[in-house]
Order: sequence, then structure tokens, then C-alpha cells
Amino acid sequence: MGVRLGGRRLAEDDLEIAHEINVTPFIDVMLVLLIIFMVAAPLATVDIGVDLPASTAAPQPRPDKPVYLSVQPDLTLAVGETIVARDALASALQSATGGNKDERIFLRADKAVAYGELMAVMNLLRDAGYLKVALVGLDGRDEP
Repeated sequence: MGVRLGGRRLAEDDLEIAHEINVTPFIDVMLVLLIIFMVAAPLATVDIGVDLPASTAAPQPRPDKPVYLSVQPDLTLAVGETIVARDALASALQSATGGNKDERIFLRADKAVAYGELMAVMNLLRDAGYLKVALVGLDGRDEP
């Protein structure tokens, strides 16, 4: 049983449905996200130039007969003084080291060789089973 208190009877036309969506909270959230991304985006980029210095560490003792692998500016490879093809690198290293895969390979490359090319040569060394690689550079220490 229902009881009506009050005077006037409501007609169906008095109750209107609001068809507009309240976009104010949506805009507030978007502005907060915009501010977060504006602050975080510069922190995510790295554009720091790196000019690596020469090594000042004391040189390590060199073996009696080191095995040098050289990467020339035209990307040809040489084991010692002998120029080898990339597909024959594993066999040339095996003959130079006597089959000893634990022997250190001294890798030296020209300044003009791109970093990606040097990494490709290091991948060839790893695929051949030579995991001990020493990078050869100029001595940057000041001599007294």
C-alpha cells in the first residue's frame, strides 16, 4: 500500500531524461595523463653523446705468440698476417691456435669499422667456439 504525501501529481512529461554525458571527469583524467606524459617523456629518451676515452690501465702480459684477428677498413679479416674469408675464419683460427679454444684471441679493428661490423666478427668468433676475446687499442697513458 502506498501513501502519497504532498499536493501535486507528477505527470510523465515532468520527468525528462538527460541525454548529455558529463565529460568533466573525463577531461580531468585526460589532463592529468597529459601532464604525466609530458614529464615522463623527456626522461625516457637518451641523447647523451659518448666519447669514450683511451684506456689508462696497465697492459696485461702478452703471450709468447698471440693470435691477432684484424678487421681492416674494407672489412676484410686477417688472422696474423694472412687474409682469410669470413666463412674460413673458424678453420684459420683452429690452425693458428692448434685447436685450443681456450686461447685468447686479440681482436683489433680500424677506426673506420662500424660497431655493427665489429659485433658481427665477434659473433663469428663465438660461433667458432672462441669465447676469450681481448680488444686491442692504443695506449692512452701519458708516458713520463
